[in-house]
Amino acid sequence: LIHFYKRSRMRYAQIVMGPAGSGKSTYCAALTAHAQNSKRTIHVVNLDPAAETFNYQPIADVRDLIQLDDVMEDEEMKFGPNGGLVFAMEFLMENVDWLEEALGEDEDDYILFDCPGQIELYTHMNLMRRFVDMLQQWNFRVCGVFLIDSHFMVDGGKFISGAMAALSVMVNLKIGRASCRERV
Repeated sequence: LIHFYKRSRMRYAQIVMGPAGSGKSTYCAALTAHAQNSKRTIHVVNLDPAAETFNYQPIADVRDLIQLDDVMEDEEMKFGPNGGLVFAMEFLMENVDWLEEALGEDEDDYILFDCPGQIELYTHMNLMRRFVDMLQQWNFRVCGVFLIDSHFMVDGGKFISGAMAALSVMVNLKIGRASCRERV
């Protein structure tokens, strides 16, 4: 019965993605502040080992597991920033017990995963797809939020580029989309 209970409780996750500087951490901070004002709880997990500052208190921070500077300074690996981010995400996936322990077993969790801004992680590598699969195995309902800079909205070419990047991510991660209608 306890095993059934653990598998039947529902948890919710948003994978917050987008290019570097698109406002992922700002979005997470604003959403948690809104939830707090509404007497609700939303937790955030920082998955960006290159993050320097953010305006929320994460329940887990990948920088406690691995830091990008340490990876880049390793004499054997000789990674640059992009290779270091990929290595850090691979390291996280090899140490998922750290994340599972940090998430705990609260019922009806709502967790935002503030992700790195390296688009390759989402478009043609399977790391983030494996991450989504893992969350789903942990009984999370997962949705993706792909942010782009507002200047993408005023230039047709940039808008198409941003929309295609978001579509590519959605297809690669096999995350369904939620539809919404704007009322006029």
